[in-house]
Amino acid sequence: MTSSPAILLVHPSDSVAVAMTALTAGQTVVVAGTDIVVAEDIVQGHKMAVRAVATGDPVLRYGFPFGVATTPIVPGVHVHSHNVHTALGTGNDYRYAAPSQQDAPGPSTRTFEGYVRPDGMVGTRNEIWVIPTVGCVGRTAERLAAQASRALPPGIDGIHAFPHPFGCSQLSDDLSGTTGILAALAQHPNAGGVLLLGLGCESNQMALMLDRIPEGRRDRIRTLGAQVSSDEMADGLAAIAELAAIAGQDRRQPVPLSALRLGVKCGGSDGLSGLTANPLIGRVADAVGQAGGSVLLTEIPEIFGAEQILMDRCVDEPTFDALVDLVRDFKNYFVAHGEPVSENPSPGNIRGGITTLEEKSLGAVQKAGHVPVTGVIPYAGRASKPGLTVLEGPGNDAVSTTALAAAGATLTLFSTGRGTPLGSPVPTIKIASNSALATAKPGWIDFDAGAVLDKGMEAATDDLLDTVVAIASGQLARNEVNEERSIAIWKRGVTL
Repeated sequence: MTSSPAILLVHPSDSVAVAMTALTAGQTVVVAGTDIVVAEDIVQGHKMAVRAVATGDPVLRYGFPFGVATTPIVPGVHVHSHNVHTALGTGNDYRYAAPSQQDAPGPSTRTFEGYVRPDGMVGTRNEIWVIPTVGCVGRTAERLAAQASRALPPGIDGIHAFPHPFGCSQLSDDLSGTTGILAALAQHPNAGGVLLLGLGCESNQMALMLDRIPEGRRDRIRTLGAQVSSDEMADGLAAIAELAAIAGQDRRQPVPLSALRLGVKCGGSDGLSGLTANPLIGRVADAVGQAGGSVLLTEIPEIFGAEQILMDRCVDEPTFDALVDLVRDFKNYFVAHGEPVSENPSPGNIRGGITTLEEKSLGAVQKAGHVPVTGVIPYAGRASKPGLTVLEGPGNDAVSTTALAAAGATLTLFSTGRGTPLGSPVPTIKIASNSALATAKPGWIDFDAGAVLDKGMEAATDDLLDTVVAIASGQLARNEVNEERSIAIWKRGVTL
């Protein structure tokens, strides 16, 4: 990267540079040793042309095309959706190339205080979760968790319910997705005990849930059918007390960084997300991956246009083939519903300076750092390998953070340029792409990635790793302080 205080050129071949502060028409900025006169006012995070681009030619950022020029572009003008359009389509030809030799995972001096479960998984919390099989008992689950939390049992970090509107009037794969997500959450290492609360007549029968949960995990699961209980509140509270007595014996102990399962996510991105927060998350992902830990990435529509970067990191051809199939299937999902594959970025993204889905994706994939892709799993699947696992799921913040948790993420790093209070069942660390957001919303933001521009990437990485270790060891993330913990399930089928 090259920059002046006002503007940053990410890659030498780029057609655009990013305004690091608001630029004023007539102002002169220096880009790669060349003086350029700003032709029009440009707000922070938006792009300015640094070289001429003819109509129909690709426009580059991060060294890759992120769209084509719809009008002639000259140096100094604002580059955005008024003069650049997506070039995304469905007919991509992907190539496999054997990855370069990767360094073997090395020891890390960093540790955190985690809960080692009997199956070897390590949690960052010791909680009791109440998971309803169906939306009809969602409010009952919330009442149970609230009442049980009035006097928190010793050794328990929290008691939480995760209501949702599904589990009945669903068919086939749609029902299977609901069952799979809930069953995966019931096995999560952050849950020292789980109460599965059913109604009784729902499509998502308790037996379907239990069939997906290994026998070795069921000693910390209790089930309750509300229709057959004479007093579901009394019976539910008794079950929670029983689980808390077991889980309350667990204690934190030092574990290596390799024990962490790190989810990576972005939401409400802006023009700085791909320069500060996302590459910073990528550095932490690299640290976890190099230590032998697991990193989980989803939001498949938000890798469209940058998918080859991930494909080039697949450890073998079967993994590459699985990733190609996943991307193509997701594009076909859009087409089957009559929607273009480029139906992104969001209005908030556009206001923040992101022009096309390709640009958003090129910034988004940086959250995965350089961790080799070792696995590709379906929605409601669970990660089982060190390295980077790519998980089927949409970009929707609530759905994707839930899917990451269900896949096994015990802590999620969530970058944002616009801000959001949303949290998932696990600690959801909000990382602001810019200092203005961090200052404006301290109640939402855990870490200011704007520090990258002041102190540099290395120092900011060390600081964020310190934050990750502290929160993994029990310090509350802002979503936990604010009691922003919820789930959302991907609804894809017919409702009866």
